[in-house]
Amino acid sequence: MMISILIFFPLIVALAVLLSGEKAKQTALTGSVIQYALSVYFALSFSPDGGTQFSQNYWWVKGLGISYHVGMDGISLLLVLLTTFLTPLIILSSFSHQYKNPGLFYALILFMQMALIGVFVSLDAFLFYVFWELALIPIYLICLIWGGKERVKITLKFFIYTLFGSLLMLVALIWLWAQTPGTHTFDIQALYSLSLTDTQQSWVFWALFIAFAIKIPIFPFHTWQPDTYTDSPTQGTMLLSGIMLKMGIYGILRWLLPVVPDGAREWADLVILLSVIGIVYASLIAWVQKDFKRLIAYSSIAHVGLITAGVLSLSFQGVHGGVFQMLSHGINVVGLFFIADIIQRRTDTRDMSSLGGIRLDAPVFSTYFIIILLASVALPLTNGFVGEFLLLNGIYQYSTSAAVFSGLTIIFGAVYMLRSYRKIVLGDKNTTLAPFKELTLNEKWVLVPLVILIFWMGIFPDFFLSISEPSVKTLRDIIYASGTLESNPL
Repeated sequence: MMISILIFFPLIVALAVLLSGEKAKQTALTGSVIQYALSVYFALSFSPDGGTQFSQNYWWVKGLGISYHVGMDGISLLLVLLTTFLTPLIILSSFSHQYKNPGLFYALILFMQMALIGVFVSLDAFLFYVFWELALIPIYLICLIWGGKERVKITLKFFIYTLFGSLLMLVALIWLWAQTPGTHTFDIQALYSLSLTDTQQSWVFWALFIAFAIKIPIFPFHTWQPDTYTDSPTQGTMLLSGIMLKMGIYGILRWLLPVVPDGAREWADLVILLSVIGIVYASLIAWVQKDFKRLIAYSSIAHVGLITAGVLSLSFQGVHGGVFQMLSHGINVVGLFFIADIIQRRTDTRDMSSLGGIRLDAPVFSTYFIIILLASVALPLTNGFVGEFLLLNGIYQYSTSAAVFSGLTIIFGAVYMLRSYRKIVLGDKNTTLAPFKELTLNEKWVLVPLVILIFWMGIFPDFFLSISEPSVKTLRDIIYASGTLESNPL
């Protein structure tokens, strides 16, 4: 029962927010903090031995084999914690904005939080699909109502991409359901137990992978992302980049690799190649950007390409690093987009060539900025270093050449990120701009928790790795039932 409260409490708060009038933002923030406290309760109650815990399993549509089956393992728990940790910070980051119809705006954020948690805890394929689709509705509306001048065209493109992917996933899940013996079911264990031919696994692999690749996004399914991230309101961009793209990587871990492991091994070379191409391509495009927010968008494509390559290496280190890096990327990219939002609100521009000398007016802001930036380029003792080291280790086990090219994300990232910092913060001050105001208390309340997590995860990574390790080992055993996967502990 408790896990259902965790799932649906944000929906109750969303309804309260719609009715709270001028207190909408305060109600939303309070509700999201309570939701985070609930997730911490689950974390404290979670057994370190791993396995699926807090399970609930009831028939929903018995005649079709659809059940309300939910539960959490270590991977799910970490992503639930990420979702509930970032949501109040995303809400708080909006307090400097005056959005029209704030009740609807914050209700949509909370509705999306509910659906995201549902995705991460669903153990029935149809239930997973329902929550997957529900998570798309609020972000469509947020981008469409509060986006920039090109919001209609950009949101339509985003809608077409995601609709195509969702339909492919639905077809694949229904086909898998039809292959289950006896009374057909969407239950996760029934899908894991299927014996499919190599050809069948290949078709299912691509149907599911394309759906997840669009969400991540992976080259060449990425073209919706830069425009959507740039044109969306900052809070929408934070939701998309910090949490929502993790749905795709999680889908690969939970529903793709264990269901069609032979298909994954068959096509891993091609997927890793696409991921590496995406890393290099996005890094080079980021290098020449003038708009700081758009630079971060392309940087995100490079980082998630590395995560996908690590996961599809099918090595223990690659998968484990992928789980850790999902958390790190969520924290770092939300921090970077918030930095970009602060700069735009202070200066009314994101053009880096028009900025400069901010350190002279705002040394505290400049300090937070450089910490988050260095974490994003994997400086040792920050969260980004741990995840990317494990990912590259896993990719190296799979292919030396793939690891070499994947490592370019660190080199290129350091170049374009440090160049952006030099243009924005260092150098001479642009005298045409007003003095840059130092951080407000609300802004510090957003940045301080992010910086704490950056160093906590970087200095004490085992605290987080130990939560997901049993689940990663279980996933390894499912994929390689013959025990051929390298099983050295981290």
